[in-house]
Amino acid sequence: MTSATTPDAPTAPAPPTPKAAAPALDEGVRERLDVAIGHLQIGARTWSALTVGQRVTLLRAVRTSVAAASEDWAQTASASKGLDARHRLAGEEWLSGPYSVLGALDAYIETLSRLAAGRNALDGIRLTRAPGGRTRVHAFPLTGIDRFLLSGYTGEVWMEPGVTPNAARAAAGLGQRTPADSGGVGLVLGAGNITSIPVLDVMYELLAHNRTALLKVNPTQDALVPVYKRALAPLIEPGFLRIVRGGPEVGAHLTAHPGLAHVHITGSAATFDAIVWGPSKGAGAAATARRRRENHPQLKKPITAELGGVSPIIIVPGRWTDADITYHAEHVATMRLQNSGHNCIAGQVVILSSDWDQADAFRAALRRAFANAPERPIWYPGSSSRMQGAADEYPDALVLGDRLLVEIEGDDDPAALQTTEYFAPVLGVVTVPGTGQAFLDAAVAHANEKLQGTLGANLLIDPVTEKKLGAGFERAITALRYGSIAINGWTAFGFITPTLTWGAYPGNTIDDVGSGIGVVHNALLLDRVERSVIRGPFRPFPRWIVGSLSLSKGGGGRVTILPKPPWFVSARTGAAVSEGLTRYRANGGVLGLVKTLMKALRA
Repeated sequence: MTSATTPDAPTAPAPPTPKAAAPALDEGVRERLDVAIGHLQIGARTWSALTVGQRVTLLRAVRTSVAAASEDWAQTASASKGLDARHRLAGEEWLSGPYSVLGALDAYIETLSRLAAGRNALDGIRLTRAPGGRTRVHAFPLTGIDRFLLSGYTGEVWMEPGVTPNAARAAAGLGQRTPADSGGVGLVLGAGNITSIPVLDVMYELLAHNRTALLKVNPTQDALVPVYKRALAPLIEPGFLRIVRGGPEVGAHLTAHPGLAHVHITGSAATFDAIVWGPSKGAGAAATARRRRENHPQLKKPITAELGGVSPIIIVPGRWTDADITYHAEHVATMRLQNSGHNCIAGQVVILSSDWDQADAFRAALRRAFANAPERPIWYPGSSSRMQGAADEYPDALVLGDRLLVEIEGDDDPAALQTTEYFAPVLGVVTVPGTGQAFLDAAVAHANEKLQGTLGANLLIDPVTEKKLGAGFERAITALRYGSIAINGWTAFGFITPTLTWGAYPGNTIDDVGSGIGVVHNALLLDRVERSVIRGPFRPFPRWIVGSLSLSKGGGGRVTILPKPPWFVSARTGAAVSEGLTRYRANGGVLGLVKTLMKALRA
């Protein structure tokens, strides 16, 4: 993970500046926070004394407690977002909560088990060359059950240019290569939208950096704190984790605390800048501006971050069937509407070809899919006002129930759509000219140059067109500057796949943080990562079979047993399938899995 500042590159001390008034912190709260940090400092010494094998045993205990809490976790998360446990979309909270954490624990256990046995972290994992002097690690699927249940999906981690396969193997393991070297105590400022994020960030602190963690939950997640404490009790009892609540005054106290060695935040660039530089408005704004000019951040410790952005959905023109158009219109609607759009990975801008003869048909299908998706609350703080801002900016946008579809036409200015992360059910459509390679190159340039952020990009392309493009397709993917790229999938698949990495494209700094600094998840504990690339099936089961028979050789695309994936907002059995997959991940059981697969076939 890349740090914003490093001990071997100190900056001169900043001259005294007046500080903006901060909310007063109750003395009792201050004392409890300081006591928690003291416990974690002792815990850091304990953690550094554990062997890698002992850490594997501990992770297995965490897995057992997370499995036991999974139902309460999913139901509490659903209720906190205004969804009844029987709501058609409640399955989102199973997949993005306990399922994701259980998968990460399994993957970390496997990696640490290799290291504990004296093997390399990448033993048994295939590495090949990628364009531009890169190495790609074939990081998914790695187990038989994933090959079966998620057939048709693959995932690669691309290393930075110049990292050879031998160098990638030699560096894999990160902090677990030197377990006795303590990283101290880190502060994790938890996300407020997806319930697995705070837990996954804590795991990465412990395992990638040998840092015990103080987790401050976002106030939107307060209801989950008792669940977190039960699920993570094996980490809390020995002093490896403490969980606290609180608002801005608690965050301000903690980010400045001398007992904390590092800060990791999942949130907004505005919050990041306030932590690093100070307030941008009010009494402290002048001092903040001066600190920026003089390069004297108020934060005196390294910080990493995941901050979101405006994600593109590139639709490469080809010869699509009516079923293809309907399926991928629902796919695009899912990318925007899952969790009511309150996702850093929500697709926001569809890039269509103005020369595609099926563009109008796709637009019509997208309007239907967007309008027909189940309604749900817009629950995240501030999202309603951002949505109103979009409506004010684009008064001709289509209002479809509780969501907004902005189709840029004529003299419409797409700037607001392309630079504002709405974090709400707002989807836009823009066009660029061309077909084939000309369109793809233009769309990639548009995404790189016009859209804010570099977190995730999605691309849909039929297998015949991809085959015709040949090496040009791989060249275009290489040119796409995003930390996660999904081809015929959604980058959320990369988020819940623990052996892939999650974070912005490398190169951001505290001066221009963009979508963030560093990566998380990364259960193979790889160093010098550039991006992850996910590839999925263009057609679900059984249509890929029909496609293979009716089109040219290979026209059906990747073989898969998946019908409509359970994370689609249009999947009728998505909630039951997501719950069933989580229970299988937690406890096993062939009979339960068979019942879940039968429900999946009725999606």
